[in-house]
Amino acid sequence: MSQNASPSIAVFDLGKTNSKLFVIAADGMILAERRTRPVWQDRDGLRVLDDAHLFSWMQAELNDLADGYDVSGIMFSGHGCTFGLIENGALAAPMLDYEQEPPVDVAARIDGLLPSFSETFSPNLPLGLNYGRHILWLKDRDPALLERAETILAYPQFWSWRFSGTAVSEVSYLGCHSHLWAPLKDDYSSLVDAEGWRAKMPPMARAGSAVGTWRTKGGRDLTVHNGVHDSNAALYYYRSVGFSDFTLVSTGTWVIIFNSACPLEALHPERDMLANVTVDHQPTATIRFMGGREYDIASGGWNEPVSLDAVAAVIAKGVFTLPSFAAGGPMPGEGSFVGPAAEGEERAAAALLYVALMTDISLDLIRSENDIVIDGGLVKTGLYPGLLAALRPQQRVLISAVAEGSALGAAALAFDANGISAFTSECRQAEPVVVPGLDAYRKRWISLAESRDSVLVQPVKEARA
Repeated sequence: MSQNASPSIAVFDLGKTNSKLFVIAADGMILAERRTRPVWQDRDGLRVLDDAHLFSWMQAELNDLADGYDVSGIMFSGHGCTFGLIENGALAAPMLDYEQEPPVDVAARIDGLLPSFSETFSPNLPLGLNYGRHILWLKDRDPALLERAETILAYPQFWSWRFSGTAVSEVSYLGCHSHLWAPLKDDYSSLVDAEGWRAKMPPMARAGSAVGTWRTKGGRDLTVHNGVHDSNAALYYYRSVGFSDFTLVSTGTWVIIFNSACPLEALHPERDMLANVTVDHQPTATIRFMGGREYDIASGGWNEPVSLDAVAAVIAKGVFTLPSFAAGGPMPGEGSFVGPAAEGEERAAAALLYVALMTDISLDLIRSENDIVIDGGLVKTGLYPGLLAALRPQQRVLISAVAEGSALGAAALAFDANGISAFTSECRQAEPVVVPGLDAYRKRWISLAESRDSVLVQPVKEARA
């Protein structure tokens, strides 16, 4: 017997570190949840995804949940920077972990091929953060590989294809700093044409559209929907429930900040500022840093709540965490601590202050003056929204009640394809924390960070003016 009165959508929210399955009802209720960790392996000198292991988990969970929750369709929300090359119905090469840098001699050959920022609004980023760069790396390793491969699939579209057999493309993923998309032309970039890849790009389909079916072991046919870039899915969710003029702070492994009110000419590539592209083909000003990953590293792996007393102690003692602890971001450099040594909860408090301050300067740089909506994993740290509200008293800071905006946005797209639009906002306003010395701490942190910033384009203190 079904546990839900109306059909639901199974959403695979596929993160780099954690992959999740949510069964979501048309009213936005999460009916069931399952989690796993993707397996990344070393193979032939590369770090690659064990896609067979992940696919086996996905099928098993769907077979277990589909009947009991009256699942009608499957949708995919995927982390950025990952792709599959398809040959004869299978991967022509394993999918790369984007956190690996091509050898120096290879980088020297391929980086000159990348399009300009003025065309793609994608900074030239390290590792595989521009996944067009990683495609070029595979071609450099095996020149015949791209000749053999018939299809280039973005990560969510790989899974849509894996379940349905239908290959399609989708703009929010292609437009996510890949160097493969030219937002102002609303077309593929010059790199795609120079390399002869246009013919390998499948037809474009809107995120959420039906592309085929997959049958469970119990004989249930599930509609397979075209997937979406995860942070763009979160952006779509909040727009679908009525937000228009707002800044989204989407948090997880990455903190990705969208502000459609910021003009594209304000973007500085040296600051890891770029244009993402919405599911409806609209370029949107974006800035990001690897906040969740940096918090894990800087905090020493702390996974307990951080108290306001610990934050106050760190501020009083003058413990500063300086950028950055991962690639990319508006202030690249070697992460470090300044001031008295901090351990345990106080070290975690210093790391939490760091993430809040990095968010704050990112909001300055992207000219955020409208309402701020915080979504994702960092909501669960407790103090992060309140710290941000205290740092930005002139703006409303809103917290998503569910903290799973990417999954809900993906579900909303799939429901839209079925003519269902039932989600409503459950955001609440964050109360600013009261902690002595926070403003002075912020000013000192900015001074210390800027003194080490070798790519300074615009002083952060001027960006707020």
